[in-house]
Amino acid sequence: MNKHKILLCLWLATATLYASAQTNGSNSPYSRFGLGNLADRSQGFNKGMGGVALGFREGSCLNLQNPASYSAIDSLSFILDVGITLQNANYKSGGSSINTHNTTMDYIHAGFRLAPGLGFTFGFVPYSTIGYNYSESHYLGNHFSSGSTMTYTNTYSGDGGVHEVFVGVGWNPFADLSIGANFGYIWGNYTQSVNQNFYEDGTAVSSSNALRRQINADLSSYKIDIGAQYPIRLNKNDVLTVGATYGIGHSINSTAHYNSYQTNGGDTTRVSISKAFDLPTSFGLGLAWSHKEQWTAGIDVTHQRWGDCKMPQIINDRFTSTTENYENRTRIAVGGEFQPDRYSNKYLRRVQYRLGASFATPYYKVNGHNGPREYSLTAGFGLPVTNNVNNRSRVNVSFQWVRNAPASSTLITENCLRLNIGITFNERWFMKWKIQ
Repeated sequence: MNKHKILLCLWLATATLYASAQTNGSNSPYSRFGLGNLADRSQGFNKGMGGVALGFREGSCLNLQNPASYSAIDSLSFILDVGITLQNANYKSGGSSINTHNTTMDYIHAGFRLAPGLGFTFGFVPYSTIGYNYSESHYLGNHFSSGSTMTYTNTYSGDGGVHEVFVGVGWNPFADLSIGANFGYIWGNYTQSVNQNFYEDGTAVSSSNALRRQINADLSSYKIDIGAQYPIRLNKNDVLTVGATYGIGHSINSTAHYNSYQTNGGDTTRVSISKAFDLPTSFGLGLAWSHKEQWTAGIDVTHQRWGDCKMPQIINDRFTSTTENYENRTRIAVGGEFQPDRYSNKYLRRVQYRLGASFATPYYKVNGHNGPREYSLTAGFGLPVTNNVNNRSRVNVSFQWVRNAPASSTLITENCLRLNIGITFNERWFMKWKIQ
């Protein structure tokens, strides 16, 4: 089997896994808001470093968070990078607690060099995931004649998500400055439902006029992210790279539909809103320091202008698209990597050891309160895959602890443990062999 058939098989297999795994990407009740839970877009090489990436450039791996890094792709390489996450999550509110399990395909990304200083990539990556099903009950009082307890329950459910397919280029037009861009197409859908039921002493009241509400939408639009990197040589052993990114915000030309009706007759409401969604403008700035091909460390700050974005919502029983209940999101990530000796004959000295942490503010409000803040600690390894030809391919393994802590004690606290596995195939497909 030649290399092109191998690539096709790998691509089809990972694309199939991606499509199936994303349907089980979330159980979080907070994915009810906005476009759902946002993907962190980190990859195998930096998940163990808290997702820090904007200043990182390395010819043996792909860094989709800053497309300027593509200009560093090695001239002889074809790189295929895939990643998957296994998650165990605990959701706690008051005295109640529940555990869930999820598996998601994180990304599929491939790239190679087109010309000196010009790299090209393409791939899939999730933008957000939606998946939840929970209920809350309310006490109405006692029945006026029987004295039985009357309650009603609202059940909230939803599923869907947004995905992105993209192509990217990175160019090194001058001695040090590199620029790049990812040109993406995003698409997805979601259905969100609220079902209201009445109970008498815990038994459903069939004669009650229960309320049903549903919001659904199909989304599609373009997405463009621009990046730049500039390495500064501090001395013989140290390089400081400055990285910056800019994501173009714009309106999404997609329609949101709302349906409301009562089970025993009554009014039926149908409303559609065109251009109901916005994509936020984003900014990012990062620094990465490398020392003697052993130590690498960095810090990133990213900011998304969600406070300027319209989203469809039900406010005071009215379906509308508005910026209300959304706010700007800021994320800070720090992390580093240590590789004792990449050229050593001893395997453990070629392993990359990683640590990191991150913090992010929410982009939505819940019942007038700020949503949960996200805290994360990570650790991981980059394990060389050694063969007789080269040892540039790697298996990246990382562990994440993520806590979503709300501002109000009445909201749900989430704690997640994640195992991330990424495989980077880095083969010298473009080497010209010579026979002496």
